[in-house]
Amino acid sequence: MAALIISIISFSLAMAYLGLILFLRRGWNSLKIYNLKNNQFKTTVSILIAARNEEDKIFKTISDILAQDYPSHLVELIVVDDHSTDGTSEIVLSFADRGVKLVVLNESKPLNSYKKKAITEAIKLSEAELIITTDADCRMSPDWLKTIIGFYEAGNYKLISSPVIYFEEKSAFEKMQSLEFLFLVGLGAAGVGNKMPSTCNGANLAYSREIFHELKGFQGIDQLASGDDELFLHKVASVYPDSIGFCKARDAMVYTHAKSSLSEFIQQRKRWASKSTKYKNKAVVFIGVLVWMFNLSIVLISILGFFNPFYWYLSLGIISIKFVAELFFQIVLCRFANRIKLLWLLPLLTITHIFYMLYIGVAGNSGKYNWKGRMVR
Repeated sequence: MAALIISIISFSLAMAYLGLILFLRRGWNSLKIYNLKNNQFKTTVSILIAARNEEDKIFKTISDILAQDYPSHLVELIVVDDHSTDGTSEIVLSFADRGVKLVVLNESKPLNSYKKKAITEAIKLSEAELIITTDADCRMSPDWLKTIIGFYEAGNYKLISSPVIYFEEKSAFEKMQSLEFLFLVGLGAAGVGNKMPSTCNGANLAYSREIFHELKGFQGIDQLASGDDELFLHKVASVYPDSIGFCKARDAMVYTHAKSSLSEFIQQRKRWASKSTKYKNKAVVFIGVLVWMFNLSIVLISILGFFNPFYWYLSLGIISIKFVAELFFQIVLCRFANRIKLLWLLPLLTITHIFYMLYIGVAGNSGKYNWKGRMVR
């Protein structure tokens, strides 16, 4: 009887997970590939970068932004130096003759979120209609800006999420991160496609200046160090649920690097997971808990296999369902990103992701993490 009950529960969770993946695939497919048509741009834009100790990467990022194929008189770039101890400010100042503006934070008292403070200060200085945030270690093609703004002008959105992709991997570990990160990109896009916005990335996020002020910026979500992207997305979606867009276009991608070490990876994912309990949409939280329970069930029935081999067969069957479901979703994401070769790592990722989810689900909501040399919550 016990074996039957456990089998039913485990299989039910597996079917729920399969249904979730099918739902995500539906959301992704509902979004059309955006092809730029508008050549008469009129939108003014402020590109904002919050930087802390990025002297080794920020030169290339600024150079990419200044090389954008978009009318320069409609663009301003504002970089906020968040208490850097390296040459970040000096590099930014070297672009002053090209109109790049530098703001230096000088906060004497500790803040809950330095990044939200940096963005807020930059927006105070900006005058443009559209705000686009990115990171100081990102790269983008010359068509990045006009693609996002063309999408914005065509759809009159309040907030637009766009894809962020890892590149230049140096190891199998980094390639696994790229594959897993593609899943997160698909998750965010599918949420928009299914009218349930859930996640986005501040390295490629656009929103109107008007909506930022209307919703009083980050007020009410400033208790966490992170969350300038996802929590603000939820804030906008709670008021304007039909005004969220995902720019599904390769030219809209920005590129960044995976973490080179396991410890850096864990700290990053703990930071991302720390935001989940603050989501206003509790349906998204429920889905997260359901996925966590599904992975827990796989571990538990695998342990029970030491007492009854039947459970090992059950575990193998459920893992197979998980793999096939994830392949069904990942294959379209890899094609979109032109990274189809990453799929050979999916069997390994399917297994390791079980233990990763269990750990991050607990650690991300129960402690501090290190971010840019600061221990924060």
